[in-house]
Amino acid sequence: MTALQHAVALLQQKIRHNADHAQRFTVQLDLPAETDLIDWLESQPLFPKFYWQSRDSREEVVALGQIKTFTDPKAAEKVLASQQRIWGGRSFDGRTSRNQRCLSSFFFLPVLELSRQDDTWQLAVNVTPEQEETVLATLSEICTEATPVADIQSKILARTFTPDFNGWSAMIDQALHAITQREFEKVVLARKTTLTLDRPVAPAQLLKASRANNRHSFHFLMALDAKHCFVGSTPERLFLRQGEALHTEALAGTIGRGQSPSEDNQLARWLLEDSKNRYENSLVVDDIVSRLRDCCQSMTVAQTPELIRLRQVQHLKRGIDARLKASVDNADLLESLQPTAAIAGLPRDKALSFIQDHEPFARGWYSGSVGFLSRERTEFCVAIRSALIMGDDLHLFAGAGIVPGSTADSEWQELDRKTSTLCSLLQASDDCDATSVPHSVQCLERERKTA
Repeated sequence: MTALQHAVALLQQKIRHNADHAQRFTVQLDLPAETDLIDWLESQPLFPKFYWQSRDSREEVVALGQIKTFTDPKAAEKVLASQQRIWGGRSFDGRTSRNQRCLSSFFFLPVLELSRQDDTWQLAVNVTPEQEETVLATLSEICTEATPVADIQSKILARTFTPDFNGWSAMIDQALHAITQREFEKVVLARKTTLTLDRPVAPAQLLKASRANNRHSFHFLMALDAKHCFVGSTPERLFLRQGEALHTEALAGTIGRGQSPSEDNQLARWLLEDSKNRYENSLVVDDIVSRLRDCCQSMTVAQTPELIRLRQVQHLKRGIDARLKASVDNADLLESLQPTAAIAGLPRDKALSFIQDHEPFARGWYSGSVGFLSRERTEFCVAIRSALIMGDDLHLFAGAGIVPGSTADSEWQELDRKTSTLCSLLQASDDCDATSVPHSVQCLERERKTA
């Protein structure tokens, strides 16, 4: 019997002898160092599925099956027992007039969690008195052996952009005109890139490749069923809350990476000194501070931006730490902070109205938030650098903040750099090179010339 099989058997035994009606049981595990949670996740037949790896890589969790589901985070928070975590997220525009098909939010109390904290492994099960037999049956479905997820073999045959470059240019012109008319100070506009592949890519393949290549990021996967999966690797935290302590951040201002250390440092210095990018970052800081002011007893904001270096891009970040009032719950924080000026704009309502009127697609889960709620600790990341996989269809998303000084060409190239976080993990066919050039990739240049 393997360690995992033994742990499942112990949990089943605890449930059968649950005279005190406990709502959560845990078992410590001694798993091999090479254990891969993504492989294990992919081997499981249960839905919903959720994968989470913290930005510092110290925590990794797979949550499977559902005891309860929620569309309201406030209702979800009320049922939590000690040490339980509810997983899920809030979409950007679900259940609005332009996106009735997407849920506004989805949270679930899982049947099972397999987690790693540093080198310590734990298997946990949640249970209610009326569902003990169902949970026991679910545990019997767990596959304790995992088959390694294969490397990505899919090649990109074609890319379709929504909007295309001409549409993007027109949208940028309209946004800049609205800014000059003082309708808003900033708006974040997004692009959807739909990839045609020679063979489908599994969500677990994309996630595993991204985790291996994109460091200093939250990695997540949320699958409500076998045909719909949202996956991403985002550098941006929405918030971390432990008791009254709150940590959040303004991540805004972007430049690419250099091809040599000297060029990389030159780009970094330019980003740190560039007035447009510093202004964009300051708008996000001001927005977060104004939204948290009524929730906090005290707040500290980093005075100068720090540089965050990722595989494809570099960002400006300013940390914001606060001490919350005792009456503030996690659902209140979600409502206050999402969407931030980093993914919507400022003022929020006017920027959202512009996005709704001008973006030619519904964002859905992209630029929403994903994470977990618990009594002891709650954390959410901003769902950027993400992909929606629906059957054979793969959609990538990226956005750019539009402020005075923005140009359609430079912002389009920023979208390319951000999309490459995931897109570069796939092979480009010979007739659709993945290398970015002005106005986007070469296959788009051919598309524009023949349009």
